[in-house]
Amino acid sequence: MDSPDDHFGDQVAATYDDPSAAEFRPEVVDRIAGVLAELAGDGPALEFAIGTGRIALPLARRGVPVHGIDLSRAMVERMRAKPGGDQLEVTIGDFTTTAAGGGPFSLAYLVYNTIMNVTTQEAQVACFRNAAVHLAPGGCFVVEVMVPELRLLPPGQHVRPFSVTDTGWAYDIYNFATQEMSSNYVTATDGRGEFRSIPFRYAWPAELDLMAQLAGLRLRDRWNDWDRSPFTSDSTRHVSVWEKPR
Repeated sequence: MDSPDDHFGDQVAATYDDPSAAEFRPEVVDRIAGVLAELAGDGPALEFAIGTGRIALPLARRGVPVHGIDLSRAMVERMRAKPGGDQLEVTIGDFTTTAAGGGPFSLAYLVYNTIMNVTTQEAQVACFRNAAVHLAPGGCFVVEVMVPELRLLPPGQHVRPFSVTDTGWAYDIYNFATQEMSSNYVTATDGRGEFRSIPFRYAWPAELDLMAQLAGLRLRDRWNDWDRSPFTSDSTRHVSVWEKPR
């Protein structure tokens, strides 16, 4: 991951938890934590990119021992300030290579498109291998990520605006040859402009399956969402579960 604190430092961490955003709604968080708790069973769980504890804290409240890996100290400090946040063990480091204590784990998970923050195919493969190393036989690695939105782009266009307001503009830029993309934000406040760009790498479900296979994992389930609805050709995201053979 490239200079993560440039993208998830103090400024981003201070406003990351947005109660009005869909992913922070209690019913959404509760559903995700419920699925993960079921997959973890009686064993501990490891969250790659634990961040501010959006999922880790409610999962821990369900009785699952949760460990985390994250590069951003600012995000983890936000989690530490929340009730129960000081009880979770967190290793500061790159989740594609960093080893965490407390294993082996019955569950490792990486949610909310964060696999795309890993900006090379090589590093994404390393992420799957690191997950597999941490898992006990029969354990699962879960990834939640969008399906690349290339069908929304007209022929010949590689830029897609996704938010336009009176004070800000946001747009994605795609490089089809390398599967690189970036989300770019322009905001105007009191006549002053600010620009922020976050790099990503998108991957198709079949490519992620191959990464899992290289790590010795096999696909167990793929859903359209955390409600376990079927994944179809019209799905805009997926929750995939790969299992480490016993």
